Amino acid sequence: MAAALSAGTSLGSAALADITVPMHQATEKGVMDEVGQVVISESEYGLVFTPQLKGLEPGVHGFHVHEKPSCEPAEVKGKMTAAGAAGDHFDPKGTGKHGYPWGDGHLGDLPALYVDAQGSASHPVLAPRLTSLDQVAGHALMVHVGGDNHADHPKPSGGGGAREACGVIKQ
Repeated sequence: MAAALSAGTSLGSAALADITVPMHQATEKGVMDEVGQVVISESEYGLVFTPQLKGLEPGVHGFHVHEKPSCEPAEVKGKMTAAGAAGDHFDPKGTGKHGYPWGDGHLGDLPALYVDAQGSASHPVLAPRLTSLDQVAGHALMVHVGGDNHADHPKPSGGGGAREACGVIKQ
């Protein structure tokens, strides 16, 4: 009985292991300096993204899980784009719309990331529709230059703009 309980406990612990995502500055020339990391954890309320980032512009930033596990630049709509190889926001149901993290848009739409006056981000954000680390493994995590209004109007994908920092979420 003790052996069965021990095996069950270790299986339960393995399911709750965190994923640490190293984050790097993304530019049209490639992935540059590391700006910190984000730890992704499971909770009973959804995935928790806990940033420890530095060197970012103060203010509110769009924060998303993107489709592909790459932070390399790529041509997007005829223009070389920082971290363009990450693709669009993670949208496995094909909704085709940007929305609130608790709404019915892209599954990769996360709450906005707050960067303090010193350029640091450390406040965790909760993604209630993401419930398992398996859902995000094998994708990219992105911080955008501007804020996010969680709508496609007046600008697409929340208006967050250029990709500022990126990390690949390892499996």
